[in-house]
Amino acid sequence: MKDIVLSSTAAEEHDPFSTQRSGRTLPPGYIHLGVVKEIAPILREFGIDPEPIIREAGLDPRLFDDGANVIPHASLGHLLTLCVARTQCPHFGLLVGQRATILSLGIVGRLMQHSETVGDALRALVSNLSIQNRGSVPSLTTMGDVALFTFSVYQPETESVDQITDGSLAVAVNALRAVCGHEWNPVEVLLPRVAPADSEPFRRHFRASVRFNQEVATLVFASRDLERKVAGADPLLRAVLEERIKGMKGPTASAFADDIRRLLRARMTSNRCSAEDVADLLEMHRRTLSRRLKGNGVGYRSITSEIRFEIARQLLEDTEVPLAEIAAALGYSEASAFTRAFRRWSGRTPTAWRIDGRQG
Repeated sequence: MKDIVLSSTAAEEHDPFSTQRSGRTLPPGYIHLGVVKEIAPILREFGIDPEPIIREAGLDPRLFDDGANVIPHASLGHLLTLCVARTQCPHFGLLVGQRATILSLGIVGRLMQHSETVGDALRALVSNLSIQNRGSVPSLTTMGDVALFTFSVYQPETESVDQITDGSLAVAVNALRAVCGHEWNPVEVLLPRVAPADSEPFRRHFRASVRFNQEVATLVFASRDLERKVAGADPLLRAVLEERIKGMKGPTASAFADDIRRLLRARMTSNRCSAEDVADLLEMHRRTLSRRLKGNGVGYRSITSEIRFEIARQLLEDTEVPLAEIAAALGYSEASAFTRAFRRWSGRTPTAWRIDGRQG
């Protein structure tokens, strides 16, 4: 496979905001290296030369010199699959997230550092991560005295979703400790992956109870933490960063369908997601939503089916969540209806898919 090279221009290479400063929109399905840049040093710690593995994933190792370079999200998944196989480390993604800091999130991380409160920092992450990552989506909800920060992969057929979500929650905890104080811990961590033989690395990093075989990757913490002030936040710098990010999020017709995918992935398992509901959220008429999606060559129903299939695929491959619970999470009143839909999507039953995934 030919190495994929997608980098900033020479004039931007030494700028900490590099491609962000250029104002270019990140294409759907791509991700800034940022956190991913930590893969190379971790492989070296295992005594493994990272360059051959990076090349085998179809990437140019030179990309890893600059966290602002971008790669296909699918290549990240394949790279992590290779890393787990070579190191025989089932929590390799966790190690990647552990090494990353709030600054690994680029300009969005800097905005978090200068947000007024922790809640503002997390809302900045949720609202703006798309300029760094067009393969995964975070969300933040509160339920009384509990806050839930979730992270989901929405790009179809991504490999190593479990590794990606492990690492994403690990760096999210590091970012929260950067704005709350190093002593901060979540109350509980939920992971959509089979429990590993040794769960101690997870408990050691999160410093909290960790539950596996969950439907969505989630950090659970006290909602009162959202009101904490961020020490050292500079309101003037915050305004500059917000303006810069606003300039980077200019509307592009080609990204509209991807925005709908992100929205649905964040809401599918916990909210109503009819076309009317989504149109209301976007403050547009249902017909306007359909017209804009048609301009992207897709329909709303096809996108919802795509997202349901991707969620189902991830839960079948990476967890032991029962079929009835997966069906209910996706809005099916009966497991039989889910089975029929899954057969239409894949040509196989959910049970056969899960067995094949385990054997593969």
